[in-house]
Amino acid sequence: MPLINVQLLAGRTPDQKSALMRGLAQAAIDALGVPEQSVRVILTEVEPQHWGIGLKSKADG
Repeated sequence: MPLINVQLLAGRTPDQKSALMRGLAQAAIDALGVPEQSVRVILTEVEPQHWGIGLKSKADG
């Protein structure tokens, strides 16, 4: 059972997140030859102030 876990910055629309999940699931189906029902996709949204790059958070710009 493939499990695809994605962390992304908060702020995408529901349609964008749905499209991402569909695309990732389809890629797993195509690449691995697994049935659709076995693919799991988890999106975890992270607020910009909780996403650090170097000494700054994404909220700092």
